Amino acid sequence: MAHASPPTNRLAEETSPYLQQHAHNPVDWYPWGPEALGRARAEQKPILVSIGYAACHWCHVMERESFENAAVAAVMNAHFVCIKVDREERPDVDQIYMDAVHAMGLQGGWPLNVFLTSEAKPFYGGTYFPKGNWVKLLENIGQAYAGEHRSELEQSAERFMEVIGASELAKYGTHNRNAAQEADFTALQDIGVAPETGPAGVSDEEFKLLVYNLGVNFDREHGGMNRAPKFPMPSIWRFLLRAHAISGSRAVLDQTVLTLRAMAWGGIYDQVHGGFARYSVDGEWLAPHFEKMLYDNGQLVSLYSEAFQLTQDELFRETVYATIEFIRLELTNDEGGFYSSLDADSEGEEGKFYVFTKDELREILGDEEPLFSDYYNCTATGNWEHGRNILHRRETDADFAAAHQLAPGIVAELVTGWKQKIMAVRATRVRPGLDDKVLTGWNALMLQGLTDAYRAFAEPEFLVMAEHNARFIEANLRDGSRLYRTCKDGRASISGFLEDYALVIQAYISLYEVTFTEKWLHEAEVLTAYVLSNFFDPAETLFFYTDSSAEPLIARKKELFDNVIPGSNSVMAHNLRRLGRHLENSRYTDLAVAMLAQVRHLVVKEPQHLTNWASLYAALLRPGAEVAIIGPKAEIFRAEISRQFLFDTVLAGTRTTAQLPLLQLLKADANGRTAVHVCRNQACLAPFYAVAEVLAALVAV
Repeated sequence: MAHASPPTNRLAEETSPYLQQHAHNPVDWYPWGPEALGRARAEQKPILVSIGYAACHWCHVMERESFENAAVAAVMNAHFVCIKVDREERPDVDQIYMDAVHAMGLQGGWPLNVFLTSEAKPFYGGTYFPKGNWVKLLENIGQAYAGEHRSELEQSAERFMEVIGASELAKYGTHNRNAAQEADFTALQDIGVAPETGPAGVSDEEFKLLVYNLGVNFDREHGGMNRAPKFPMPSIWRFLLRAHAISGSRAVLDQTVLTLRAMAWGGIYDQVHGGFARYSVDGEWLAPHFEKMLYDNGQLVSLYSEAFQLTQDELFRETVYATIEFIRLELTNDEGGFYSSLDADSEGEEGKFYVFTKDELREILGDEEPLFSDYYNCTATGNWEHGRNILHRRETDADFAAAHQLAPGIVAELVTGWKQKIMAVRATRVRPGLDDKVLTGWNALMLQGLTDAYRAFAEPEFLVMAEHNARFIEANLRDGSRLYRTCKDGRASISGFLEDYALVIQAYISLYEVTFTEKWLHEAEVLTAYVLSNFFDPAETLFFYTDSSAEPLIARKKELFDNVIPGSNSVMAHNLRRLGRHLENSRYTDLAVAMLAQVRHLVVKEPQHLTNWASLYAALLRPGAEVAIIGPKAEIFRAEISRQFLFDTVLAGTRTTAQLPLLQLLKADANGRTAVHVCRNQACLAPFYAVAEVLAALVAV
């Protein structure tokens, strides 16, 4: 007897792997777009929008329990127009309906399931629902909307629209200090401190308060912030590196090093193959949510590279190299583009690909298993489900060698052999699913990571990968001055968001600074001009998240806060400052200052949510120098200077002549020597001819 073929819905025509995962659900899914929204209006039916992403564990669970169930699907189809959204492709849609759920006083997360009126206005929502609860909710809402309670639901939607439609500046009161902020600054004045302010009102006293407010939330035992689950949050620790650079505070550097070491030793980091998972469910970095996201790993490569520049800690070097190798092997396509993520699940179980029982380890490692298990803290009972172990470390190789009476070099040899044996076994297992769509902003974060790693280590392969990826973006994700959000199988789609533009501009500026190839600075300027024309809101001196030509949604939002990815407005403010200095364009630098001025008080009060803005605060408080290198050894000098952690330093150079404003007025040395000009506040020192002299001058300014 032949088996009936599974149903196929409209998602089969989509490029998103997440949407394609649902293509054979019995649910009559639509992708987000005019067809679904038009049907809802025409039939006056409510909308169910369900938002997730391919690597999301609980998204898979809800699909298995509910969306693959014919009886549940029948209820959904009867009452609603059902829309599936990949949040990674459509962060604009996700942002609006996540804000709505928060406005309802509910906890956000994914899967995100939100009920809308036929006009796409939200009136109820939530995250994961067990099947029984889900069916009951569907029936109750469907009957209420079709019956006499529809007007009440629509009134609720209008109230939520007031919250969603409010600007972030108005909502969070960033134009004016609140009562608590006034108390803080009154206290400063009471002890005889009258802050001297610089651009955007920054001051040393206020900066100390900012760092203090951030430090209140540190976990001083395990690193990170004092909460669980724990996310890496790279922008927090990159800010602390900058705070250390301008203040010399050992405490902020120690907290950062504690955090980076704990993450690199923890289960959140793949001890065998490199690369970080999205977050740890506990407060000790042990048990990850096992999906590996490109955006985390790109930023963490930047963070660990910069931390190495400051500390020369070999653990940080190893972490960068292994993470980039993971990206090269697992998330890179033949054209140099980077894929989005690896799933948390394999064979229907979270983390199964990565974990081992003690018996499995004995079979793999033989007599070396006890030593391996001591090194990676594996036990017979396990530290994960079903007696399995998440590999993690708790001490340095030197301490482990001393405890086991081994020569220090022996440990490194053993670890290399262990990793090869574990990887051989993992190669026989069912692999986690790959989300092979390419996202522009996330690629730019990885491109930025590669440029930061190349600065720190001068590893040629890092630059090869970076330039390959930059060419991929140019060829596949750009159309003149415009960017697309995503591409898959050679098909680019969806207009780029501010995140995409801001992160690509940032990466292009950085690529110029490690190659001195002027093309990348020019492309950054082209994209910046487009952003100013199509995203800027002069009324609030900030940028909208969506292009002026994009599909209109129920609200046009601005992204203010820094999260797992720095907020697009804060990235754009940094870009304007950097690019303005390269191009001697005061309009850009003045706009960066004005943007920070809009949010400065909130940055000081709530820094953990605005740490990329806080890095800009630090830059305006202690501006770095412009360094221009001219002469035959420009690349050699650049490499030596770049190895240092040079906060807020702009680097330009050429072997002969250049068209850039920063280089045009500076002349090559008459004797053919390579000259380095260190400039600050529109004034330059006499040229230097040795890197050591340059570095001494940079410390002095």
